[in-house]
Amino acid sequence: MATVRHLWTSRTTTRPTAVDRQAPQIIVARNGRDLPCDNPGMTHMRRSPLAVLALVALVSACGSNPPSPPPSQAPSPTSVASPSAMPTPVPTPSPTLEPTPEPSVPIVPVADFRTIATSIDQAGVAAILAGTNKQFTTLELVSADADSIMTALGLAQPSVASRLVLAPTAAALEADLDTKAARLGIVRATDVGPSVRALGWGNVSLFGVARVKSLADWPLQASLPAAAGTAPFDPSTTWTIVAGGDVMFDRGVYKVVKLEGKGVDYPFSGGTATITSRYCCSSWDWVMPRTKTDDTTQDVRALTSGADLSLVNLEGPAPNNASYHATGMTFNFNQALLAGLQYAGIDWVSLANNHILNAGRQGVVQTVQALDKLGIAHSGAGANIAAARAPAIFTIDGVKVAVLAYDAISPGEAAGPNTPGTAELSAGTAPADIKAARAAGAQVVIVYPHWGVEYTTGPTAAQKKWAHAMIDAGADIIIGNHPHWAGAMEIYKGKPIWYALGNFVFDQTWSEQTEEGLVLELTFSGSTLVQAWTHPTIILGGAQPNLLDPVSGQAVMNRVYAASKKTLSW
Repeated sequence: MATVRHLWTSRTTTRPTAVDRQAPQIIVARNGRDLPCDNPGMTHMRRSPLAVLALVALVSACGSNPPSPPPSQAPSPTSVASPSAMPTPVPTPSPTLEPTPEPSVPIVPVADFRTIATSIDQAGVAAILAGTNKQFTTLELVSADADSIMTALGLAQPSVASRLVLAPTAAALEADLDTKAARLGIVRATDVGPSVRALGWGNVSLFGVARVKSLADWPLQASLPAAAGTAPFDPSTTWTIVAGGDVMFDRGVYKVVKLEGKGVDYPFSGGTATITSRYCCSSWDWVMPRTKTDDTTQDVRALTSGADLSLVNLEGPAPNNASYHATGMTFNFNQALLAGLQYAGIDWVSLANNHILNAGRQGVVQTVQALDKLGIAHSGAGANIAAARAPAIFTIDGVKVAVLAYDAISPGEAAGPNTPGTAELSAGTAPADIKAARAAGAQVVIVYPHWGVEYTTGPTAAQKKWAHAMIDAGADIIIGNHPHWAGAMEIYKGKPIWYALGNFVFDQTWSEQTEEGLVLELTFSGSTLVQAWTHPTIILGGAQPNLLDPVSGQAVMNRVYAASKKTLSW
């Protein structure tokens, strides 16, 4: 859990192709015999870093001894001192220089950002080199690090050269993975960025909520020279954010939790599930999924409670005297159900949405008070415009994080100077507030806008304009909601935009898209985002999100990628 301060007051994440070239003909004298340096063993040396070093050493040896002078140029005998006139020199022993061992550097398997793979091991990499891995056909390494990494893996070069390729730099390798999904790379941990997916090694991960906290627990390391100007990777200094979509505690969710007696913890106790088939149709004439539960372990809660900072959108008010709505579009949340957020480890909620005034303007104030009692931070609505626009501030491992929220759906519900309401997404709010947060010392700025068109996946032109304006003003990450479907992603100036995460805890059980959503797992190193994992979910039992297995989840991600078109460069 993060140390939270609200309202700025303390309350204490051109590849070279191996080509054999003819070596120049050089003659080396060995034991009185002249040998050509372009013998077959030299001509066909593989151009690995170690082989190149060996060749350079041999070429140097070939040209290091000058030929003996002819007899006419031999030194005069009179220029040499007589042995009887010279003291016998005592040789000075040369100091023995021990080679400085290379540091042990953590290395990480990486793949295309869109891969469904989550981990690999030594046997899996060996299968790539043998041509028997079912997902990856090629291993790619940075040329300068290749030999040391292969040694660390305990693997020999493949018999088929195309199964191992070399890149000049880590940046070039990661660019290759973006267009070659069948390649697996292995790079230094310090070279890992969010445009690729860092995989675990067996059941151990160096990134994410379940990451190891010490390099002593990370088994994949290689003897490599330290990278100039780069601090060694330290997993103890990384931190994580988990972000979910819309959360609603009335209608069907209240029915499950209270009337059926499953308890306030039930919505956040989901495990993993698989979509086994689909059928037609729901009462709204939508295709529906059939599912099975794979694991009842609380995987969802493990994510939300294990993160250093957990965020969701709270889609409605929790007034002092809530009324249950079995149907309809008016939401009131019984304040007792907010304890589920606390159980799940949710640190912050957005109140900037078109339902937060469903209990009137005074309901906004009462919701804020109820959240404050539970220690759950909030942004996007408040007793007045200043409170609504104020960021929630968290300090995580010394990094100051500001979280802001805005509503673009119901501008008439915006707060006034002395009137409760929302923070409206407008030219006079978000950019100015983002700049102010930066000026006050925020190193990471996250914005939760409520925007877009319900039951669609693509952003509108207005959304794109706003997203770009907020990043131009200094935002690092934008996480949108409102459409109730998982929507498009965009990378703008290197910063990620999720236009909609879809439903997290909701009762819209009448279509596959409204039952599904996304949970983000973001890893930072200092103030730099280094990994962005996207977990598809599906709501079971009318109220409980479960993580989808990678194959089932691919259907959700395919819709996201299709909606993203050319806006997602990862």
